[in-house]
Amino acid sequence: MAVNTEKQIYDFLSQRRLAFVGVSRKKKDFSRILFKEFIDRKYEVIPVNPGASDIDGFPCYKKVGEIEPPVQGALLITSLNMTEQLVTECIEAGIPRIWIYGLMGSPSANKSAIEMCRKEGVSVISGHCPLMFFPAAGLVHRFHAALLKLLGRYPK
Repeated sequence: MAVNTEKQIYDFLSQRRLAFVGVSRKKKDFSRILFKEFIDRKYEVIPVNPGASDIDGFPCYKKVGEIEPPVQGALLITSLNMTEQLVTECIEAGIPRIWIYGLMGSPSANKSAIEMCRKEGVSVISGHCPLMFFPAAGLVHRFHAALLKLLGRYPK
């Protein structure tokens, strides 16, 4: 699958305007925790969920192609079976960076979605939780990073 590098990860995180594709309407869902953390860190986050009109008071878009002005990156927090369709939509919208969320560095995209990104010159990160790469991350996220380093699955 994808080989993520720290350079790619920190390039993605240096972008301040990001789409959150698949952020849940459920307040206790992990995607909402992730969404709030990015807000707390002064990112401009744009929620994308076809089943919601707003998330935490932020206008919600049905598709990434509707966002104006366009975002600098998209974080996909959806099921594996949605990945290829959403990657296609991001590419069509001209989004240059895509992070396909995955827990513990597990594969979160199929090979064709990753290859589609590479073919189109889109930087793609597959797997990993962005929270473990933030400065002053919480204890759980620091532990997550340490575990991946121990397992040899931490990006270099």
